[in-house]
Amino acid sequence: MKKWIIGLLLIIVGVQLSFAQDSAIEEEIKNLSKTKWQWMADKNVDKLASLFHDKSKFVHMSGTWKKDEELDIIKTGSIWYKKADVHDVAVEIVDDVVVLWNRITLNAVVRGNDAKNEFTVTEVYKKDADGWKLLALTFSTVRDTHSIKH
Repeated sequence: MKKWIIGLLLIIVGVQLSFAQDSAIEEEIKNLSKTKWQWMADKNVDKLASLFHDKSKFVHMSGTWKKDEELDIIKTGSIWYKKADVHDVAVEIVDDVVVLWNRITLNAVVRGNDAKNEFTVTEVYKKDADGWKLLALTFSTVRDTHSIKH
């Protein structure tokens, strides 16, 4: 009976530690995503270059491209992500991959024209030896009443 109780306690402690670790990762990724939006607004391509995985892809309303093109678009101001107002965030963790969904209102300048759009943005991060790297970022146009299921 004593071994059974000790075993049960070890399982409970293990589960609690797992939840605590997931919560810490979730907060880390939420903060990283928030910081990424600021780097995009600031056109800080050096910071973004270190965050974006070399094989990352970016899906926009007008096309899909790779890391170097996204960085060039940001650097030249072809798209200036002036401000992303984040309304909701959901995170799912699967091993060393994290998927984050942001529901945002994006104020941007696109090819010289002001634009304001509602999006759900899907971000996929993978942990490697240098930390978390963004693998994919996809903008999905939504209504302002859209909600993310948690």
